[in-house]
Amino acid sequence: MPKILVIRFSSIGDITLTTPVVRCIKKSLPDAEVHYLTKKSFVPVLAENPYIYKIHTIQNTVSEVIDELKNESFDFIADLHHNLRSLQVKRGLKTASSSFPKLNIEKWLMVNLKVDALPRVHIVDRYFETVKKLNVANDGLGLDYFIPEQDEIDINSLPHPQRDGYIGFVTGAKHFTKQLPESKIISICRKISAPIILLGGADEAQKGERIVQALGKGVYNGCGKYNINQSASLVKQAVRIITPDTGLMHIAAAFKKDIISVWGNTIPAFGMYPYLPGGGSRIIEVAGLECRPCSKLGFDSCPKKHFNCMMQIDEEEIAQWAAKRS
Repeated sequence: MPKILVIRFSSIGDITLTTPVVRCIKKSLPDAEVHYLTKKSFVPVLAENPYIYKIHTIQNTVSEVIDELKNESFDFIADLHHNLRSLQVKRGLKTASSSFPKLNIEKWLMVNLKVDALPRVHIVDRYFETVKKLNVANDGLGLDYFIPEQDEIDINSLPHPQRDGYIGFVTGAKHFTKQLPESKIISICRKISAPIILLGGADEAQKGERIVQALGKGVYNGCGKYNINQSASLVKQAVRIITPDTGLMHIAAAFKKDIISVWGNTIPAFGMYPYLPGGGSRIIEVAGLECRPCSKLGFDSCPKKHFNCMMQIDEEEIAQWAAKRS
């Protein structure tokens, strides 16, 4: 029975993007034990995945888990993080391994010199490069996300307007320059006649309250009220999702939702746009800005001070898409 270790330490969206690899390993090698190494805080994202035999975790350093991993005697390591920590694991286990192409040089050229050498290949397909040696191929079925039964949200527990269908609007992202400004969210929501649920973590709760106060009825602030799997349940039950480049965008893709993804300082060409093999998403971005992309990740504020990549986003296009009939 082969034992295979998949490594991705963080974060919610990146881990969700690895799920096709996990599924296809298990489908191609039914007798294999697929183990997964991640940070402890992200276990809920994977805990219900039926294709994973065992999850190994770290809090801070690889040394916390290396002896446990050695005892497993893995036959192969699929390194889907490709950083110093994953290198330490591979050196410690001394077994066959493969890492995905991270495109650091190509991203640097695009960010710093605006030289576009980026291959038009989604990161999911780059992840599959790591398991070619195992004769594992992409089945084309997209992403997976499995919600524990206890975290499924009963739609009847929501305010009355949202019980008959709602738009999910993700309010935040890890980096400020990936986020739609609060004023833009309010303006867009005013243009949408359908009920809306604001989605985000505890750090978005106060922003959500301000948005609700500005808009009144028809908008429910779900930010900070739900854990990640409960938020995923709300994404799953939404009619469609409006979201920046963040983890809930990829969870929405796992549920094959209609997605409108809004891009600020990062660009879809980095290969992390919604992974929907059958289509179903629309990308909104301000094309032609000389300063964009300004980072492969993001900043706490706009380096140019104008934040045109978000301030010039077409609100009408978003509102019209949100209002379309299924």
